[in-house]
This record gives sequence, C-alpha cells and structure tokens, in this order.
Amino acid sequence: MENFQSNHNSSASDRGDWGEGGQPHDQFLDSATPKTQLLIYLIPVIGFFPSLWTLYRHQGSREQLAASRLSITLAFTWFLGYLLLATGAENSELLGMRLLILNSFLTSGYFLISLWLIFRIIQGKSSRLPGFSRFAERVVGKYLS
Repeated sequence: MENFQSNHNSSASDRGDWGEGGQPHDQFLDSATPKTQLLIYLIPVIGFFPSLWTLYRHQGSREQLAASRLSITLAFTWFLGYLLLATGAENSELLGMRLLILNSFLTSGYFLISLWLIFRIIQGKSSRLPGFSRFAERVVGKYLS
C-alpha cells in the first residue's frame, strides 16, 4: 500500500512529466488525439474557432497548424464570398436569383470540401488542398503565425 501511495502522490517533477517552458505536463490538456483535433479544425464554420485559438497560442504540431491555417482560410473565403454574393443579390433585380444560386453553390462547395478533408484525415491521408494550402500558409501564416 505504501508503494502505491508514494507512486500515486509523487509530483510531476519526480516522474519527469514536464511540458514546454518548464511547466508540469498536464495529461488532461492532451486528452484529444491529434487526429481528433484535426477533425475538429475542419468542421465547417464551427472549426474556425478552435483553429483560430490554436494559431493564436502558437501551440500544436506542424500538421495541426497547417490544418488550422487551411480551416481559417476556407471559412474566411466562404464567408467573404457569401457576404458579397448576398449583397449583390439584394441590390440587383436582374441578377438576384442567379447570385443566390451561386451563393448556394459556394456554401455547398465549402461544406463538401470540408467533409472531403475530414474523410481524408480519417483515412490517414494529408489534409492539404493543392494551391489553397500554399495560399493559406502564405496569407494566414503571415498574420497569425
């Protein structure tokens, strides 16, 4: 019993569980696996917020940071396009319906691309989009990393 209590009550410094910056490592902070975190980042609209938080804190693996940049770029591009197309549809009588249809295609595309990336991560493949990932690294990486 004494042996169990001494091992159970030992501090992080005794066990060598130290994280970054000399702080004791908390296992509860890392409860989600990196794969699960990548899936959370790529959830349409909702994944924007954990992605932003990850980039703001500058913590995570290289793959997590890349997925966060991609998620933010996809969400921001969709939101900007959505606003512009909705504004154009509201102000144009002639093209209004066409712009709303284009807006629905843009939204559907955003959700389908996000789901496709989620399935790629589940399969163990890369979450990169040709051209778009490089754009995300240059633009978002410049301002948030």
